[in-house]
Amino acid sequence: QLQLVESGGGLVQPGGSLRLSCTASRFTLDYYAIGWFRQAPGKEREGVSCISRSSRSTTYADSVKGRFTISRDNAKNTMYLQMSSLNPEDTAVYYCAALITTVQDMCVLKAHEYSYWGQGTQVTVSS
Repeated sequence: QLQLVESGGGLVQPGGSLRLSCTASRFTLDYYAIGWFRQAPGKEREGVSCISRSSRSTTYADSVKGRFTISRDNAKNTMYLQMSSLNPEDTAVYYCAALITTVQDMCVLKAHEYSYWGQGTQVTVSS
């Protein structure tokens, strides 16, 4: 079974940046679309960004457009979420997830579509 492990979370001041990583093991990520989701205390899990198998298609939630960038390095079996201009509303546990698919150039930000999840990494934006 595909295993995902996130890293890179932490405490950052408003306006700062963080880069989250998600490394897969046991199977190659080549056949998976990848997504990042987050869940803040008392709120439902929401989609942040996703990237297709080919990397040619990406999707972002409106709340992070222009501030976050998703990428993947299949040779390293790792994907990334570069986050900048962080604000307190970005505080949440961030999860990476993988969706096995035959579609090369599309991804979806629907949590129920994703079968494999990491354990999450905490991101706290506070002064």
